[in-house]
This record gives sequence, C-alpha cells and structure tokens, in this order.
Amino acid sequence: MADKKADLAGPGISTYEEVEKILPADYRSILNPKETQIALTALKRYIMDHLCKELNLIQVEVPLIVDEASGVNDYLDRDGSRTPIEFPCGLGLEKRIRAQVVQAATKWKRMALRQFNMRPGEGLMTDMRAVRKDYFLDHDHSAYVDQWDWEQVITPEQRTLAYLKDVVCRIWRVIKGAERFIHREFPGLASTRYPALPDELHFVHAEEMLERYPELPRKQRETRYVQEVAPAVFIIGIGSVLNDGYPHEMRAADYDDWITDTSRETGKSTRGLNGDILVWNPVTKRRHELSSMGIRVTKDTLRKQLELSGQLDFLKRPYHQAILNDQIPLSIGGGIGQSRTTMLLLHKAHLGEVSVTVWPAQLKEICRKKNIFVLE
Repeated sequence: MADKKADLAGPGISTYEEVEKILPADYRSILNPKETQIALTALKRYIMDHLCKELNLIQVEVPLIVDEASGVNDYLDRDGSRTPIEFPCGLGLEKRIRAQVVQAATKWKRMALRQFNMRPGEGLMTDMRAVRKDYFLDHDHSAYVDQWDWEQVITPEQRTLAYLKDVVCRIWRVIKGAERFIHREFPGLASTRYPALPDELHFVHAEEMLERYPELPRKQRETRYVQEVAPAVFIIGIGSVLNDGYPHEMRAADYDDWITDTSRETGKSTRGLNGDILVWNPVTKRRHELSSMGIRVTKDTLRKQLELSGQLDFLKRPYHQAILNDQIPLSIGGGIGQSRTTMLLLHKAHLGEVSVTVWPAQLKEICRKKNIFVLE
C-alpha cells in the first residue's frame, strides 16, 4: 500500500537517471524546428476552431493572475503540495493586492459563464497559460502550462454519465480530426513507425481498472491498460476513494464532481462525473495524458467534497459562495493540454520541442545526447 500512497503525490519520476532511461535512444524528429513551428500554428488553429464548433463555444480572454481572496485559483489537488506563485501588486495602494499566478482557469471559467451571460448549451474556450512551479521537470511535465480550457452551461438533467461521455466523444472527434488534418499537411507524419490514433475512445471506470490490476499503483494501472486493452481511454471517476481505500488520483474538491453515485447508470459500485483522457505514446512508449475534465460540483456535492477533504473553510470565499447561492450556472468543463496534444500529434519526444520554457541543464544535456533539441 505504501507504493500506492506515493503514487498519488505526483508525476511518478523523481530522478534524471530515470528520465534518461525513458527517453528514446533512436529518436529522429520527423519535422525540423521551422516545420514544427508551422505545424504548431496550423494544429492549434484547427483544434481551437473545431472545439468551438463541436461544443458551441466562443473564445474569451482569460486571466494570468488573480486575486488570492477570490478563491478562483486552482490548487490542483487536496493535499496542498502544489501551491501557486504569490506576489503583492498595486504600487501606491494602502493595502496591496495579494495576487497569484494561475495554476489553471478551472474555477474562473465557471464564474465567467455568468459574466458572458451563457445559456444552457453555450460555453467558452480560453487559450490559457499558467505556471505550476511544483512539478518535477521531465519530458512531459513543465512549469509552464498551456491549455485549451473550456466550460459549457448545462441543465440539471444533463448531470449524467451519458452526457459526460457524449462531450468526451466530441472532444476526441476533434483530436482525431486534427491528426488527419496534420497528416495531410505534413505527409511524413503518417509514419508506419507510429500507429494512428483509434477512431473511437474507450471508456473505463477507475474502479474497473482497480479490479483488473489490484496489485498495481494507479500510474502502472493506466500504463498496462493502454498497452493491453485500449490505446486511448477515458478514465471515469477520479477523486473518490476506491475499494482499496485510496482514490485513483487526488483531485481538488471544489470543481469536478467526484462524489456522485453513478451505480444506477453503470450497474456497479461507481462514483464520479469526471475523468481523464489518456493515450499510449508510441514515441516515448509511455502513458500520455491529454485532458482532464468533468461535470462540476453542485452546492450539495461541493459541501460533501470539501467536508471529506477537510476544507470547509473554503466555503467563505466568493467563488464557493457563488455556487452555494446559485449565482453561477451548472456546468461541464475541462482542460486540454496544448503542448501535450501537439507533442503527440507531431511525434515529438519532449514537451520542449513544442513549447519554450525553463529546463534544468542536466535534462537539456540528456536530450542533446539523444538527438532531442528543446526550444530556447
């Protein structure tokens, strides 16, 4: 069980010796740096346009910094291990604003639905940039985060697994369409070395994955599943405690609904209206997370989840008060990793080939030896 506890804490890689073993030894980028930049621009435009069409979204501006007192910043998990960057701002103010760099726009988006007067079936999408300083920096974890963060207003009747799956399938249709598009634009990417993504996404509940691999910690469970069962999956129900006494992964208590009982829909002991899209990455030969999303908490599930996580004091904050007082709509939303997705579709071995950020000198030297050239 100790291994399972440790596996909840982070990416699962802790040394650069491990990273060196993971990165491919025979890597050759299909696209050169210039072609990569052209492909990135085309891919991002395709995905943004088609996400908006599939989910009836409009693109809106998103904050890079927020007021700490608003409670809209994302703490990513429940154990307090990943904290945002804070700084005072507002020169000349008697009391300066305590600002935070966003870690994700999850809560802000739900508040923004009210700001833009969104109705059921309408929503927004953002070109979100964030900083997560508490990651171990490896080939697919960066301190710099870029996501297509989206949120859509729903009705009470749509708070079901069926609606969640329908939205997930629409997102997968966009990702699969983006793959076909970029293969037409750059035929060399349609390499026989790397199989195409499947047309259909496979759905599995976290509890079912535990039943199949009860002896494995969750990241190893995920890896085995995408290797042995389906190369592209949506894992449902992340955050609630499973039968082994641990959640599949820690998940913040105040945005996704991971407590709702879904056993009437599944015929099994299942909980949660959220999940992650994972695929098998044939370049790195590892599990590769693309998206985290879910139906959002109601005022009742918010209270339950905050109570379970020992964070009932959060209820005093403006964001949480807005949910409790029915001032913001019910919604579904998520984030799709831009660099994660383009890295996969362009058959890159490292996030640094598709985004510019800081990397340790030791990691850059490992990459150089393996013919992986990160952007400066």
